[in-house]
Amino acid sequence: MKKLLVVLCTVILLYGCASSPEKGTVSKDGEIDREWVEQGITNNFIFARGMGAADQKLENKTQKMATSRNSAIVNAQYNMLSVIKGVNLEGGITVEKAIETDSVLATSINAAIKGAQVVRSEWTADDGCVIILRLSKKALKEMGLKVVGEK
Repeated sequence: MKKLLVVLCTVILLYGCASSPEKGTVSKDGEIDREWVEQGITNNFIFARGMGAADQKLENKTQKMATSRNSAIVNAQYNMLSVIKGVNLEGGITVEKAIETDSVLATSINAAIKGAQVVRSEWTADDGCVIILRLSKKALKEMGLKVVGEK
């Protein structure tokens, strides 16, 4: 378990935050691609990718796949929060600054991220998982956040 935690932390530190679902991340032979197209924010959505490693001590393939998927979702949620915190709002502040003073907003953003849609799940040859989450920018607008450049 300790080894799994080290692997997950390493993945989080080495990986950028968000990406587009148009291109898969796992090749046909089960290896993770060496190059990904990064695209965190589009006109309508915010995307985030997460990676999770399987506990190789588990003997059951289903358990390996389920635990790696769950950890990939948590990693993607963390990465999505990082992307959202960097969004510039009208008034010259970022979401990160806005949530420092508004706990209701922080709770709303966390709930929206938890409800983000999984748009792609891929497993590696060693039962690791790569997840892509998508959150509608409309969800941020419904929270009263006015993003710079948005109508």
